[in-house]
Amino acid sequence: MIRSVIGLIFLIPFAVLAQQPEGKLQISPDVHYRVFWMNTNYWDAYKSDYALGTSLNLGAKLNYIKHWEFRVGYRVYANLWSSDLTASDPKSGGRNRYEVGLFDLLNEGDRIFGKLENLSVTYSRANWGISAGRMHINEDWMNAQDGRLSPTGIEGIKAWLTVYDEVKFSVWGVGRVSVRGTGEWLSVGESIGVFPVGRNLTGGTSLYAGNTHSDWIGIAEVTKGGVGTSWSLSTTLVQNISNTLWAKAERRWEKERSGIVWFWGIQTGFQSGLGNGGNEDPLFRYKNPKDRNWIVSTRFGYNKSVWNLYLAYTKLGGNGVWLSPREWGKDAWYTFIPRERNEGNSALDAFTAFAEYTFPNTNLRAFAHFGFHWLPSLDTPKRNKYNMPSYRQINMGMKYSPKSIPKLDFQLLAMNKEAFRGQNLKPNQKYNKVGLIHVNGIVNWRWD
Repeated sequence: MIRSVIGLIFLIPFAVLAQQPEGKLQISPDVHYRVFWMNTNYWDAYKSDYALGTSLNLGAKLNYIKHWEFRVGYRVYANLWSSDLTASDPKSGGRNRYEVGLFDLLNEGDRIFGKLENLSVTYSRANWGISAGRMHINEDWMNAQDGRLSPTGIEGIKAWLTVYDEVKFSVWGVGRVSVRGTGEWLSVGESIGVFPVGRNLTGGTSLYAGNTHSDWIGIAEVTKGGVGTSWSLSTTLVQNISNTLWAKAERRWEKERSGIVWFWGIQTGFQSGLGNGGNEDPLFRYKNPKDRNWIVSTRFGYNKSVWNLYLAYTKLGGNGVWLSPREWGKDAWYTFIPRERNEGNSALDAFTAFAEYTFPNTNLRAFAHFGFHWLPSLDTPKRNKYNMPSYRQINMGMKYSPKSIPKLDFQLLAMNKEAFRGQNLKPNQKYNKVGLIHVNGIVNWRWD
């Protein structure tokens, strides 16, 4: 159904063109070149890995008829240099988790591959519009999660309407997903299970990859912007799997004389299982239809001139586990720290702190992210899907964009995760999880 609607919308510009006076074609480039270095080392004798990858998106935005916009983009990927990412760690038996995601997870032997990343048409007026085709998405539980060589994308339809006082309504219909780290466009069900699948309810390896049945995702959201107060409400319905309700409100207080800005935010969500959770057979099921989970997350911070500081706390509870496919984006809660997720648990207490400093008269920023994450016991697979111990995480990094070349930027990230003491961990509960140093070096160049 979604493909038929997209095809119809793509034909509309040609019908309109026949009725319009001759226009002027305007072409704007959309080029993105990225080089990504990634390296993971462990304190213990586990397999270390490294990879140097690159990607180039060649695209453009075309305007010819008033109110219409056409976008196209094709991205090419290359593995320039890497360790053997397909080999298992001898001690734990685990496979590489981080570096392999730079390339094609569905065809790990490919060193060069590509995909049509963007192919969309948009019709927009002053306060409403509609887009259809292949495009990027940035919603609460489906987002670009741009921490590899390309972002996650979707194939579907988006419509939006802005009404009085900065209130915006938007809806998405998603039929296919381009998972980051793949060269293919997959159906909704096929996209669940590209990343590591974790444990089933009895502790064995989950078997939902390739066995999950879901045809579409529907997202509806209403947001209100504003200088002092903003809020949003959304629902993310994954056909035959789950529905996630999400609400967020944020407030800012600015002291004009001092230039200090205080800010506070709160998020709350409720997730329930739907249908048969992806498969009638519990052995191949992704989500238990009886799952009912809630979450509250809050953040309080301070911003002045060169400093941006905040503290955040998240509490998760309920029956079953909160699940949001890792293939579709990062966690929406305030305590998310890049390079680890906390979905897949029935309970969570997370406390994080963030500090960022911008060096005066430069485009250089340094940041640090620090967090404590308390997860359910490792011997309860019904409550801790990914067999992840409670842990402490530190991220430190820098971002720099030369003033002389504003379309160029450099990023550096160093991450360390350590398990809390008192946990008797097995090798498969350490490898890919804790006791490691993970380094990213990224160069971006954009022309748009």
